Amino acid sequence: MLEVKNITVTFETDEGVFKAVDDVSLNINKNEIVGLVGESGCGKSVTALSILRLIPLPSGRIEKGEILFKGKDLLKLDAGEMRKIRGRAISMIFQEPASALSPLHRIGKQMVETILLHKDMTNKEAWNIAENWLKSVKIPDAGERMFDYPYQLSGGMQQRVMIAMALMLEPDLVIADEPTTALDVTIQAQVFELIREMRKSRTAVLLITHDMGVIWEMCDRVIVMYASRIVEEGSRSDIFSKPAHPYTIGLLKSIPKLSPELSGDAGRLRAIPGYVPSPYNYPSGCHFRDRCPDAFDRCKKEIPEFVDLGPGHRAACFLRTN
Repeated sequence: MLEVKNITVTFETDEGVFKAVDDVSLNINKNEIVGLVGESGCGKSVTALSILRLIPLPSGRIEKGEILFKGKDLLKLDAGEMRKIRGRAISMIFQEPASALSPLHRIGKQMVETILLHKDMTNKEAWNIAENWLKSVKIPDAGERMFDYPYQLSGGMQQRVMIAMALMLEPDLVIADEPTTALDVTIQAQVFELIREMRKSRTAVLLITHDMGVIWEMCDRVIVMYASRIVEEGSRSDIFSKPAHPYTIGLLKSIPKLSPELSGDAGRLRAIPGYVPSPYNYPSGCHFRDRCPDAFDRCKKEIPEFVDLGPGHRAACFLRTN
């Protein structure tokens, strides 16, 4: 359904030009949930925004690559054609609902406007669809909330409105950027159940998250991203049972365990040393080399190519070339 080929995204700032996404390729099939995981600042959200051509202008720019959706390159479409795709064919659940919802319009008006933009129906029919979706995401007194402005809702309720708006048109692809960050665990479970239900209509999902537990629970395939580049990709079982890249291994080791005996080191969490480098000053060669316990001289000089480790499983690491 979606194939991203060698996308590079740059931003020009007062401090200089930097690459937020560097030569990234990925694909998503129908009826598939793909997880995109990594620390903050790795380029996950920029990758998602690139798919819908929502990179902020003029500072941001897609330097090269192709974004093929059902065989059509989205980068070659004009503004009018992209508007027809956004929301209807590809929708997005944004990480910050307060900045995505208009503060000047009531919730109901925003939802109805979205429906009428893409579907031929009466205002009343659109209103009923919007209200029913608010009920689906467990917003109490949904009929009354339709008349509220976003500032009258809590952060969690705003997030649920965003989720309803993304799902109500039954798009072919949903991009979910940390969709349940502001929600309690009960509502999270209900939202994820909604997303699973969407799969029955062959909707695909790109799920961006920091939570490896969510990845395990929801995803068919996993893409691990670090400092603007993809470092590993594989099925859920590949990533959790036989991770190949040192960064993936570090992420898995940092997951809290239920008992100190299972976590080791007297129950302390195992953190990855250091931090994600500044995009203005990425290390030469492998971007992870400064934090990698297994780095050697070649890692400083060359960018590692992907190595096939099995069907659908690949990693960009020199340790896997031998």
